[in-house]
Amino acid sequence: MKKKYLISGGSGFIGSNLAKKIVDLGNEVHIIIIPSCNIDLLKGYEENIIFHEYDGTYHSLDNAIKNSKPDVVFHLASVFISQHKPNDVENLISSNILFGTQLVEAMVQNEVYRLINTGTSWQHYHDAAYSPVNLYAATKQSMEDIIKYYYEADKLSALHLKLFDTYGPNDPRPKLMNLLKKAIISGEVLEMSGGDQLIDLVYIDDVVDAFYIASESIFNAKNTNLSYGISSNSPIKLKKIIEIISNVIGRRIPIKWGGKPYKTREVMVPWNTFPRLEGWTPKIGLEDGVKNCFQEII
Repeated sequence: MKKKYLISGGSGFIGSNLAKKIVDLGNEVHIIIIPSCNIDLLKGYEENIIFHEYDGTYHSLDNAIKNSKPDVVFHLASVFISQHKPNDVENLISSNILFGTQLVEAMVQNEVYRLINTGTSWQHYHDAAYSPVNLYAATKQSMEDIIKYYYEADKLSALHLKLFDTYGPNDPRPKLMNLLKKAIISGEVLEMSGGDQLIDLVYIDDVVDAFYIASESIFNAKNTNLSYGISSNSPIKLKKIIEIISNVIGRRIPIKWGGKPYKTREVMVPWNTFPRLEGWTPKIGLEDGVKNCFQEII
């Protein structure tokens, strides 16, 4: 049966891949965008997607929900800042808490009760029930706590997917794979930490599958509020990841280990006591994922 989905953050890397999968499955997709939004990642799918503009007001989100009447809302939009500065605070709060709260309020006011929310494994520093690695992770927990209120007061059903490190082809974000690619192409030495931290990399197709499986399972759940870790189940030391990538592409990567210090509250061992999403398991191994990401270099 054809379903209707609304995605916040649908123009981003994960959201755009999710939107394209849902369209390909024959469903109706709505995406919330801001006026300055770049939709290049949705190229070729624009005519199959209905866009709703968010102008910073609750009213615009109320209109988006009212006009789309989605069966499920995916909330992926957020601002990620690893180590914030004082002038980043307003942006983090506005994007990660105010926007999300307006969205959920608009949902319950329009009797839309199924939400897939995006969290982060960084809400669980040192494997704690809750200990934020940084302010970004604290805003993610704040949004989760706000959703709990709507779950208890307004019949909202929510599933929270807490992501680890995600990667894949055509990822514009300044993350590990892109940094390595630039170093290989330019030949410039990339300064990195000691490289002993364990990294949990999950390929984009697997991440998208997790969101879709969660959206299917929420139809069978009534008034639920549960969290799951979306993990490769095989975290690997950063040094080992670089070795694997180097072997796959057949090229040496110019890296200076210990060239910069570990971050404050560096995650040396990822969260590993998370509940697992039933029906989902990662399928793309690191070597295959690397081949897909570095096709133009191999």
